Amino acid sequence: MKIGLFGFGKAGKAVASVILQNKDHSLQWVYRKSSRSSARDAADFLGVESDDPGHFYSEKKKSVDELLEEHPVDAIIDFSSQDGIYTYGESAAQKKVKIISAISHYSEKEVHFLNKLAQKATVFWSPNITLGINYLLYAAQFLKKIAPFVDIEIVEEHFKDKQGVSGTAIRIADVLELKDEKINTIRAGGIVGKHEVIFGFPFQTVRLIHESISRDAFGNGALFAAEHLINKKPGFYKFEDLLHPYFKV
Repeated sequence: MKIGLFGFGKAGKAVASVILQNKDHSLQWVYRKSSRSSARDAADFLGVESDDPGHFYSEKKKSVDELLEEHPVDAIIDFSSQDGIYTYGESAAQKKVKIISAISHYSEKEVHFLNKLAQKATVFWSPNITLGINYLLYAAQFLKKIAPFVDIEIVEEHFKDKQGVSGTAIRIADVLELKDEKINTIRAGGIVGKHEVIFGFPFQTVRLIHESISRDAFGNGALFAAEHLINKKPGFYKFEDLLHPYFKV
């Protein structure tokens, strides 16, 4: 697949590195607000040996419409910001480009917009796009079905400068039908991301834990999503839609 990337922060850089090192997919470009490093490509910037173009383009010099016309891609992976979807969404949907969003937080307004785009294009959104956390979500739902009245607490840990409650923790609470006060937040040092679901039984405790060791995990998850969306029809997909076939018996 030919892939375009929005967002080149810490997570975006890690995702770009993973795509550049994957022989089955090609990073065509990275679209940024800043015009810095526009003369270099992503592979050179990251010190990765790759034949991919991975050119930087700035919204100050080229519109998304122009970019998609001159350098078409099969999918856009978004690690930019909550309002990034408004920058490229309409253009991508019009051209049937698959949209893969890994934005942690969306308001109801953005979710509504994603659903609107999904009428024309294949749209995927996951607040945490790592494979492991989505396996945890599946396992947690199964355990709650077995013991619906068990006490459940969620603990999320991230680097000290991360603002707000983890979007992943909110997602876990939603699927387990828990109130937000069941989410316990820890901010310390440079923790990439750790989520723990504690099931408190009367005489035993079950803990499901996922910890991101490297942000490269986001890249692996994004490519997993891209590969499983290749033949999907227009619609709004979540990670469980891609995992569900693997859990059928």
